[in-house]
Amino acid sequence: MEICRHNDHIEISELDPFLAELLRQIPASASPDGVSAAEQRLFSSPANGKETELCAEWKVYVEPELRRLFQSATETVAADLEQLNGNEKSLANRTLRIPTKHADAWLNALNQARLVIAAKNNFTEGELGDHLRSPIGSRRDLSLFQINLYGFLQEFILRDLGG
Repeated sequence: MEICRHNDHIEISELDPFLAELLRQIPASASPDGVSAAEQRLFSSPANGKETELCAEWKVYVEPELRRLFQSATETVAADLEQLNGNEKSLANRTLRIPTKHADAWLNALNQARLVIAAKNNFTEGELGDHLRSPIGSRRDLSLFQINLYGFLQEFILRDLGG
């Protein structure tokens, strides 16, 4: 996998089918699917429930806008990922081009996916910080790999935006 900037887009080339599939999973991975730990992580209360009035206002005024923002970002990413659809039985490497104007949506959706995956798997800080863990021997290991891959992409996008 190679990542570089070309004019008005970020290009991820030499994507093997495995990595392409993990990228295609970003929109689904970003959905909390009614898992309360994931919902709480994405829509955490500003006062840990201690200031009931503030928490109630947050739920009425802020949370709906956050949901709209998250949904919009996920839709943008899903549309960009359509480039990877096609002959999924092919073992050929693919290329994904992300318009730089979509960078904020990608950062948002990648962050959502990382938070939701971590909450659904109840990862500890130690597990999340263990970047030397290998090989992928279980669904849980694959989920940790996804978190790290998505974090790597976030880091590249942030560095690219920073010049």
